Amino acid sequence: MANTQCPSMDQPTEKHELTIRDLGCAAYREVLNLQQELNEQRRADEIGDTVLIVEHPPVITLGARQSANKLLIDPNLLAQRGIDLVPIRRGGGATLHNPGQLVFYPILHLQQLGLGVSEYIRTLEAIGIDLLTKLGVTSERRKGYPGLWVEERKIASIGVRVSRQVTRHGMAINIANDLSLFNLMVPCGLSGVQMTSVAKEAGRDTDMEAIKRHLTALLRRYFEGQQP
Repeated sequence: MANTQCPSMDQPTEKHELTIRDLGCAAYREVLNLQQELNEQRRADEIGDTVLIVEHPPVITLGARQSANKLLIDPNLLAQRGIDLVPIRRGGGATLHNPGQLVFYPILHLQQLGLGVSEYIRTLEAIGIDLLTKLGVTSERRKGYPGLWVEERKIASIGVRVSRQVTRHGMAINIANDLSLFNLMVPCGLSGVQMTSVAKEAGRDTDMEAIKRHLTALLRRYFEGQQP
């Protein structure tokens, strides 16, 4: 069953060099502003590497690639359905966030981590693959299409922006969200793509708090060198 409720916000936690903040369920525009603030602080070396973990109320975001921003509903009708529409500056096309989807936004200094942009995207995919494996779902990359797939079904999306070596935006993994909302758009501009989720593939209930703990351990392993 799709999750329709948002958990409450937790306080930031910090260990060693990587700060991981669980924002609970937070409006997309608020988190976008927070990303911008943290990005500027990270570029100025005022803070260390940070990752935001969050669920969003229903929102469709439009990426920088205009040809991939394809809505299947009159934009004026989205607000009537309680769905926000936000144009943003990141790679890719239209995507959707809603409760039950796990999203994480790394604010990382790639040069200090010794990562190029392509390697960074592959690292995000590796984190997603490991997390999904832990949840009983086998996923894979598809060349030329950032994100993760279960056979022909897409389960995770990636859209990033890098400014002066510091990242923002990130990865969204469908855990137990309402997949029917994807019918309002063409996900990432890929006509005919079918979206799926952990709940749909694994056929069992999911514990988002436990999943967040698994994700936190993986983030530390990949970006801090710690074993989960």
